[in-house]
Amino acid sequence: MMTLPDTVVSILAKLESAGFAAYAVGGAIRDLIRGVPPHDWDLTTAATPEQVLEVFKGETIVPTGLKHGTLTLVIDHIPYEITTFRGEVGYSDHRRPDEVHFLDSIEADLARRDFTAGAIAYSPTRGLCDPYGGVQDVRKGILRAVGDPMTRFEEDGLRILRALRFASACGFTIEERTARALHEGKQLIEPIAVERIYSELTRMLCGSGVEQVLLDFGDVIAVAIPELAPLFGYLPPHPDYDRDLWAHTAASVASVYSEPVLRWTMLLHDLALPSCLSVPECRSESYTLHPQMSALLAENVFTRLKSDRATMEAATQLIARHETVLPTDRGELHRLAIRLGKQLPIWLLLVQRADLKAKTQTRERSLQMRENISILARLTYVVDFLPLSVRDLAVGGKDLLELGYRGKEIGESLERLLMATTEGLPNTREDLLAHLATL
Repeated sequence: MMTLPDTVVSILAKLESAGFAAYAVGGAIRDLIRGVPPHDWDLTTAATPEQVLEVFKGETIVPTGLKHGTLTLVIDHIPYEITTFRGEVGYSDHRRPDEVHFLDSIEADLARRDFTAGAIAYSPTRGLCDPYGGVQDVRKGILRAVGDPMTRFEEDGLRILRALRFASACGFTIEERTARALHEGKQLIEPIAVERIYSELTRMLCGSGVEQVLLDFGDVIAVAIPELAPLFGYLPPHPDYDRDLWAHTAASVASVYSEPVLRWTMLLHDLALPSCLSVPECRSESYTLHPQMSALLAENVFTRLKSDRATMEAATQLIARHETVLPTDRGELHRLAIRLGKQLPIWLLLVQRADLKAKTQTRERSLQMRENISILARLTYVVDFLPLSVRDLAVGGKDLLELGYRGKEIGESLERLLMATTEGLPNTREDLLAHLATL
C-alpha cells in the first residue's frame, strides 16, 4: 500500500469514476519505494486526451503534448501530467517515435519505458502494476533497461545520459547488460540537442553517486565532452597525484558541495594539465599555467553545450584561480571579496578544498586543509558582516550631498570609505563621517 497525495488520489478517482483505468507512474512511484518525497507526479490513463478534457472540464488544462497524448492539469498552481496509455513505433532519428498510438492496457504502456525503476504504476483501487520487476530493482539499487538495453538506447539516445543521471542521483548500480549497452551505444549521444546533454550532465554531476558513474562511464561522457579523454589513465609526473587524472577528477567532483557551478568546475578544472606537463623541461612552469589553460578549454566546452552564461562565467573564473594562494589576513580577504563579489571567494575555497582532498594525502596536505578551513571561517565573517560595496556602507550619496560633495567626488569618496573598512574602520555612520573629514 502506497500513500499518495490527496490531490493525486482525487485525480485518479475522477478518471476511474468516468470509467477509465488510471495510475500514478514512473519517477514518483520509484521515489516512494526509495522513501524519497516525489518532486512531481506523472499519471497515466486509458482515457484519450479528448476524454481527459471532458472529465476535467472547467479545470485548468494545458495541452503540453497533445499529439503524444499528454495534457497537464494544473491544480493550486501545481502541474500534474496525464498521459494516455500509448505505444510507440519507429525511432528513425534515435530520439522521438515516428508514430504514437493509444492503448487500453497499462502493461503495454509500461513496455515502452526505458528502465524498470520507472516502469512501475500504482492505483489506490487497482493496486501495483510491476511487470518488469522494477520494485525489486529499486529496493536493490539496480538500474536495468526494460527489455533489450540496446533496443531502448537505439530508440532514444538521450536514455544513455538518463541512465547515468539516474545512477548518480539515486546511487544505483547499472546492471551488467545495461552497462555494456551504454558503452557500445555511446555514439548515439552525438545527435542529441546540446541543451539536453548539458541538462542531463548537470543533474548527473549533482548526484550523490557521481564519483562511481564518472569512473565507470568516462568514455560515454567523453562523447559529449571529448576534452576529458586525455585525463583517462594519465598519471601526472608530480607528487600531488597518486592516481590517474580522471580518478582525481572524479574524486574532486564528489568532494565538493552539490551545486552545479562547483561540480562543473571540478569536472573541468584540470583539462589542460596533460598538455601543460607534456614538455619535460617546462614541467614546473607549465604546471603553474594549467589553471588558465584549463579555463580556456572549459569555456569552449560551456559554449559548445550552450550552458547558461552565469555558470560558464563563474566556473571559468574558479578554474583559472583554483591554485591561487589566497591571503590569510582579514583585510586582504575583505579586499578580495570586494573585488570578486560575495559568492566567488567562498566557492574558490570550496573548490581548492575539494582539489586538496582528491590529491595525495600527506602531512603537508593536512596542513593545507586546516589552513583552508581557517581562511574559510575568516572569509565567511567578511562576507556576512563587512561591507562589500558602497551600497553596504552606513552612509550614502545623500549624506555626502548634504556635506557639500558634488559629482564624481561623491563616488570617489564612498570608494575610499569602503577601502578604509578593509583597514579596520568600523562601518558606522559616526566612524565613516569622522574618517571622511580626514580625507
